[in-house]
Amino acid sequence: MIDIVKATINDCDLLSKISKQCFIESHGNSASKEDIEFFTAKNYSKAAFNNELQHSENKYHIIYVDNELAGYSKIVFDVPNENIQEQHVTKLDRLYLLKAFYGQNLGVKLLDFNIALSKRSNQKGVWLAVWVENVRAIHFYKKIGFEIVGAYNFKISETHSNPNHIVYLEY
Repeated sequence: MIDIVKATINDCDLLSKISKQCFIESHGNSASKEDIEFFTAKNYSKAAFNNELQHSENKYHIIYVDNELAGYSKIVFDVPNENIQEQHVTKLDRLYLLKAFYGQNLGVKLLDFNIALSKRSNQKGVWLAVWVENVRAIHFYKKIGFEIVGAYNFKISETHSNPNHIVYLEY
């Protein structure tokens, strides 16, 4: 059974652990070990999640399969992007699955859940940044209908950035 639940302040520890693991599994070879550790320590700490979950604009959801943690998402409504004319668009900031759950259609289910939330909030589309070397993710988003509309340098550390595509799905 698949459950998608809204994350609360009580989930900070859980989100911190899964975020680090997911990021290393999908982006661990995108920079030096030191740069990856810097990024994950700064962005995926319990304190970072505690701060994020106190702001209602950050919408986190956790996906479980048979009560086992499989991944999570984060969206923010009304985040314009310079590559997109529409102003009322949702930023999909994170869609992370543990590697053990790849190939089970969970990414589609979690994305569909977030798109439905976005539409109910009168958003006109959803966009995200995806690392240009994450071929699996790019294929996933293109298959759903996202189009590459721009580029973005994703800062990992003070000395390293990764090139990303900005992809957009209009509703």
